[in-house]
Amino acid sequence: MPIQTAAQQQNGTTSAELSTDELQRYSRHLTLPDVGREGQEKLKASSVLIVGTGGLGSPLAMYLAAAGVGRLGLVDFDRVEESNLQRQVLFGQSDVGRPKLEAAKGRLREINPHVEIERYETRLTSDNALDVIGDGYDLVADGTDNFPTRYLVNDACVMAGVPNVYGSIFRFEGQVSVFATEDGPCYRCAYEEPPPPGLVPSCAEGGVLGVLPGLVGSMQATEAIKVLLGIGEPLAGRLLLLDTLEASFRTLRVEKNPDCPVCSDDPEQTELIDYEAFCGLPSAASDSTNGQAMSDSKDAVPEITVQDYNARRGTDDAPFLLDVRKPHEYEITNLGGELIPVDELPDRLDELEAHKDEEIVVHCRTGGRSAKATELLRSRGFDAKNLKGGVHAWSDEIDPSVPKY
Repeated sequence: MPIQTAAQQQNGTTSAELSTDELQRYSRHLTLPDVGREGQEKLKASSVLIVGTGGLGSPLAMYLAAAGVGRLGLVDFDRVEESNLQRQVLFGQSDVGRPKLEAAKGRLREINPHVEIERYETRLTSDNALDVIGDGYDLVADGTDNFPTRYLVNDACVMAGVPNVYGSIFRFEGQVSVFATEDGPCYRCAYEEPPPPGLVPSCAEGGVLGVLPGLVGSMQATEAIKVLLGIGEPLAGRLLLLDTLEASFRTLRVEKNPDCPVCSDDPEQTELIDYEAFCGLPSAASDSTNGQAMSDSKDAVPEITVQDYNARRGTDDAPFLLDVRKPHEYEITNLGGELIPVDELPDRLDELEAHKDEEIVVHCRTGGRSAKATELLRSRGFDAKNLKGGVHAWSDEIDPSVPKY
């Protein structure tokens, strides 16, 4: 069933006249019976907000710009890193170090100079989400990679009456759906509660096949165009699951929950909340990718800086170093510590009994998994500290020859 956006319901069919240049540019759309000139003018009159310009946001932004969506809003506050380039095709080598939104705007203008680009160089929060989404957008495309922001985007979309084109990726698998439509379910109907903190690794920890966000982001762009044009059968009420290793696609039904705390007829929650707390995380620090809020682990566990640890290496007071990354990460680079992956640590604590009376420094790639491991060790009586910043901090501040990944 075609979906109408709030703007379409309020204003009727809106359109913007195409120029001669645009008629030539969109000629392949104009010959499609379900698009035609009227549909292309609808796209030109439409506005889409893309939250995050990383793996998912890159193909989303590029294809929506190429398709002729008249106004694109981009939310991000990160800078381009070399590790982004494996999957974030919106950026190139010359963009490394630049603000993502600055680089994105230039690239999108090259793709289609007729598209208006709005930049929101900020982390989306409960304080600003409704204002940003309410800035004239017909729908939101969620390109984030963390649970607090997903729940925030969902709830804000429900409250603003704006459809939410959802996508997520992990390793070789992805999901796509359309939430927060007038009659369809929202993200909370499908996932009422977030998973426990640390259960689902981030893409940085778990990895992601570089082409996967291209597939998922392209599907999101397709769903966005269908919703904007009111054609086809959008994925409202359905969750598309794809597995690149099996080359399989399957669809699950998602029913609207009549008792949903956000989208039911009598919702319990009518305002945006603290989504880090909702997901069981400490207050967020503004150090993230695609708007990803990272927990401030120093509030939870003791830390040691890379400078302090380096000063004590090779001395009689040298701590025991424990690496809690995966074996394949250890092969990329290591700082010389003993390797016990964090998910194996609860069952291998006996291997550390000989170091019970020593200070143990725990590290991982950037400090997240090692904070979790440090907390576990301290609960079992070990004198453990988290190496702040992990391998990345070591490479930045101690030894640049150590590769960051």
